[in-house]
Amino acid sequence: MSILSISNLSKSYKKQKVLNRISLTIDTPGIWALVGPNGVGKTTFLNVLTNLIPADSGDVELLGNSNKSFQVFKEIAYLQDNTILFDYLTGYDHLKYLCDIHKLSKKRVPEVAGYVGMENYLKKTVGSYSLGMKQHLLLAMAMVNKPKLIFLDEPLNGLDPTSAILIRKILLELAEQGTTIILSSHNLAEIDRVTKRILFLKNGKLIEVDMNDHELVNYHLVLSEPSKAITILNEKGFQVEELDNGIKVRLQNQSLNNLIDSIKEHAIEIVDIQKVISGSEKLYESLYEV
Repeated sequence: MSILSISNLSKSYKKQKVLNRISLTIDTPGIWALVGPNGVGKTTFLNVLTNLIPADSGDVELLGNSNKSFQVFKEIAYLQDNTILFDYLTGYDHLKYLCDIHKLSKKRVPEVAGYVGMENYLKKTVGSYSLGMKQHLLLAMAMVNKPKLIFLDEPLNGLDPTSAILIRKILLELAEQGTTIILSSHNLAEIDRVTKRILFLKNGKLIEVDMNDHELVNYHLVLSEPSKAITILNEKGFQVEELDNGIKVRLQNQSLNNLIDSIKEHAIEIVDIQKVISGSEKLYESLYEV
């Protein structure tokens, strides 16, 4: 049984083909990122997968069942944007309502609230929540029924660094426990931290990419004598680029120890060194001609 099976899925608005005969199969748990510029159709895609809006044609199966059956929501969840929240209700009210729908004990409410770190404002009305607090509530709502498959629409939107780290940790833990996560995001740096599997949506088509095949690792170094270091490293076959505040070195067949030794043996002081992983941003720029 596939976790997600999409066959020839299409959706148009007037003359615009938003989804054009998309097919995709996901058989193993993990995290997939859905990426594309604003307006490309990411939210439409998620809404069609969960049958919140009907497809023009094609079939979708979630955990072996048609997405047209309401029963699928017993084992899946969909985190939408915060417009689905009610300002006059508390976070507790939202979570208790979902527990009632899924016929779960209300003891599940403090469990998920504590997991996402919203205990302190659980019983405050949502109208008083910040954007980050609303994101915490939405994630808690998506976790109430312990889903095997979760769709997340911009789960990292509006989060401060502390909250972003927490949500990232939760997503990785869920994936390790066997949950499959498909999240849309425009935050490429955060995507690089949680997954190497990316679904680029372009011209109504999905482009599935394993970033392990595209990832680049560079080292940015601040040195006492950068010009001298560039000459030395070029002679030793390193790929070096001058930066405003130092140099950038891409390792190919050489090791980091070789790089450091090559610099130090010429009495050049390494003031700072930083590992920079890139890949999705470069590929994004290429695909969407940014």
